[in-house]
Amino acid sequence: MNRTGLDAEAVQRIVRTALAEDLGDPPRDVTSEATIPADQVDTADLVARAPGVVAGLVVAGEVFAVTSQGAATFEQRVADGVAVVRGDVLATITGPTRALLTAERSALNLLCRMSGVATHTRRWADVLAGTKATVLDTRKTTPGLRALEKYAVRAGGGTNKRMGLYDVAMIKDNHKLAAGSITAAYRRVREAFPDVPVQVEVTTVAEAVEAVEAGADFLLCDNMSPELLTEVVARVGDRAELEATGNLTLETAAEYAATGVDYLSVGGLTHSSPIMDIAMDLRSR
Repeated sequence: MNRTGLDAEAVQRIVRTALAEDLGDPPRDVTSEATIPADQVDTADLVARAPGVVAGLVVAGEVFAVTSQGAATFEQRVADGVAVVRGDVLATITGPTRALLTAERSALNLLCRMSGVATHTRRWADVLAGTKATVLDTRKTTPGLRALEKYAVRAGGGTNKRMGLYDVAMIKDNHKLAAGSITAAYRRVREAFPDVPVQVEVTTVAEAVEAVEAGADFLLCDNMSPELLTEVVARVGDRAELEATGNLTLETAAEYAATGVDYLSVGGLTHSSPIMDIAMDLRSR
């Protein structure tokens, strides 16, 4: 299920959208244009203001590339997925001063957001280290930023469950109700999309058994207690991969992992992660 790398087209689209939002039409940075000569060149550092896990430096670099029209150099000092501490220099940029300052906020907005998601994800990955379970993300992402946020989850040590409604079928409670049963819903998906992976949400042991007997090999065990999950694991065995989901916390993660499930899915990785504090410091002339 894991994906690697960033979609270059997605990065370019997001960067241009962020800059258009900040610069207006026609695009301009009135403060920098008024105070800085067009030919002035400077160097700036991206610096961690708090500890965390870095993600999104290539995205920040794209922002500077766009505002400088390729005239800026962007040197990464660390790799995505690396844990840093306050004061660490993450990257160094040299180029037209106007372009550096014009890019600053858009670059930091994206970098701080992605690094915050990676930092939060790493906390979950650390808690689950040594267990069978892996932390998964969900589709509860910021509209327009899904590609970046899911990349940040991977950088933090998590796994992507699905990118959208198109690549994995997920039969949830409303689908079961509309189709009449888990079995009916599963069969209809299989008939319509025979090559698409199918996941089924279950809330009881009986539903879990029905789903695997229908052919499902991935079950979302929604809002189950550790005791109920343990029973599902015992009944299903190795016939399906099992995911615990709903109201999970870092404090209870180890207990849920101990039930024998394969995954814990956490919407909060993308919808509730605080940013990582990162700043751009222009070097003194």
